[in-house]
Parts: sequence; structure tokens; C-alpha cells
Amino acid sequence: MRSNVPASLILSVALLGLAGLVLTVGFAPGPVSAQMLMNGTGATFPYPIYSKWFDEYIKVDPSVRFNYQSIGSGGGIRQIMERTVDFGASDGPMTDEQLTKAPGELFHIPTVLGAVVPTYKLPGDPKLRFTSDLLAEIFLGKITKWNDPRIVAVNPGVALPDRPIIVVHRSDGSGTTYIWTDYLAKVSKEWEQRVGRGTSVNWPVGLGGKGNEGVAGQVKSTPGAIGYVELAYATKNNLPAAAIRNQAGKFVEPSIQSTTAAAAGAAKNMPSDFRVSLTNPPGEDAYPIASFTWLLVYKDQPHQVKGQALVKFLWWAIHDGQKYTSNLLYAPLPSQVVSQIEAKVKQITYQGKPLLAAR
Repeated sequence: MRSNVPASLILSVALLGLAGLVLTVGFAPGPVSAQMLMNGTGATFPYPIYSKWFDEYIKVDPSVRFNYQSIGSGGGIRQIMERTVDFGASDGPMTDEQLTKAPGELFHIPTVLGAVVPTYKLPGDPKLRFTSDLLAEIFLGKITKWNDPRIVAVNPGVALPDRPIIVVHRSDGSGTTYIWTDYLAKVSKEWEQRVGRGTSVNWPVGLGGKGNEGVAGQVKSTPGAIGYVELAYATKNNLPAAAIRNQAGKFVEPSIQSTTAAAAGAAKNMPSDFRVSLTNPPGEDAYPIASFTWLLVYKDQPHQVKGQALVKFLWWAIHDGQKYTSNLLYAPLPSQVVSQIEAKVKQITYQGKPLLAAR
């Protein structure tokens, strides 16, 4: 299948130690002053799809230009709370405390679904399987060798080396970390008590990498390493993504189909604010470490014209934008969730008046 990933993205995810991805797209013919600059910042997890969307949306509305800084979900939450950007992006939902401290009511707008995968660097890139217990023990620093009998037991026929395991984790505030630690906290009482869940945690062991691209780069360049990244970053770096045993006892590989299956239950019982966890879901075909990712926007916008442009983009993203998801290894929004998001987008206002024209 021909990839739709922009060349700039392929270059970016290959760079090691990159502090963050900065994307400015949408230069249309004519004077720049005629264009509106939409500033956003946050998650690296959805950067590949957001990059594609911003490239495509300029064809729909040449008057809008996007400047997106991919610095991690923690930065996206912080900057939208400080009102220094027009939208934030996060893969971990804001806490009640953060929402209370924000200077206005913030909406979580789901955009796509994605999978967080364990990826590793071993000779021959063998296809591995992990249980939840194994992942927790590795990231707690309790399993330290690749040929540990517990890893060997679930990977029969794989020649695992007598090599130390080098854990790689995020060093920045990260929604991908929230998803990963949320899963580990659900499946391991020791993890929940010692480490917990969050966009930033005190890691028991390991090396830090900044952004999904930084973790992928560290893993790729470090024999014996294991880390966690969004599926697209593993694929574009030619890194393997392991199968994980789900709640039903089945080893499931990360894919669009298994990510969609993970959302099936949540889609039927979606909370009105969309702050939902999809990790460790029921379902035989469900991949256990999946999540929505969200754009964070103020319910009442500070500028009328820019607010109108923002809600038009959001409407486009949850409809026409979904056709770009599969080529970039994201799962589209479930149809029943789209109808709920439509209602939420229609509630975005300027001085109390809806910004989206009647539809």
C-alpha cells in the first residue's frame, strides 16, 4: 500500500533526540497576511494524522494556516490552560483539577483512535508476544534479561538472546505515557501502588526519550531496548510491534481492526465529556492498549472569526478527515461517537452564540 505520510514526517520520526515536531502548513498562493494562523500544541501520538489533515484542509479552506508544535500532551494541556494557543492536543484526558483551574470551560473533542505498542530491538526482529504481567515486570525492572524463562514460555520457538533488557520511556509529559501507565495500573496492583498512571510518572528503570519519535529513535539505536510508541511510529521506523494477551486471553496484534474492537464497549456508553479509558477492554478481538486522542478547545471562543474557522475544521476532521486514518494506521471514530461529537461541536460559542451554522 502506498503511504500517505508526508516526507517531512518520515524525516522527523527518524531523527534521534528531537525535542519536538513543529508543523506549519497551509501556505496558499497570495499574501500571507490574507491567511489566518491557527496555533496548536500538544500530543505527538496523533502527529502523523494531524499533519495529513492540515495539508488537506488548506485545499478546503485556503484562508486558514496551521502551526502545530508536537511537544507532548503535557505541553498541550499546559498551553491551552494558559490560553497561549487556539487548541491543545492530548492523548490523556485532563483531570478534574486541571479543568477547574482552566480560565474557561474546555471541551475534549475525540479525533481518532490509536494503539500504543511495545516495540523492541533484537537480532532478527522476531515477532514477540507479551502478557500484561510480563510488561509490568519488565517496566518495574523485575525482569531484566531477554531470555528470562517467563518471556521464553510465551514465545516458543523464538531464540531470545542472553542480553539485558533496556527499558526506554518518555521523558516529557506524554499522553502516550498516560495510556501505557493506565493499562499497567489496571493489570498490575504493584504498578498501580508503586508508579500509578499519569502523563508523567517516576519510572522505576529506564532511559528517557522525548516524544514518540524520541522513544522510537532510542529503541532503534539501542540493542536490547524495549519501549512504547504509537503504532505509526513503530511502523515508519521499521520496528516490530508485539502482540499482547488481552482480557479474553487471546494474543492480539495491534491493527486498525483490533483498535476499533477496543472501542466497541466504550462507544455504547460514552460519557458526555468524552473522557473515557479504552485500555484493557473486554472483547476477544480487542487490542488492550488503545485510546482516543483529543483536541482541547474552549467552549466559548475568545475570537469570533477564528472560532468559526476552528469549529469548521473540527466538523471536517470528524467527517471528511476520517478517510485518511487507515493509511496512517489509526482507526476512524465509531459512527455512534461521531453523532455525539457533532452535538458537542455545535455547543461551541462566541459570547454565548453558537459558531457553527445550522446543519
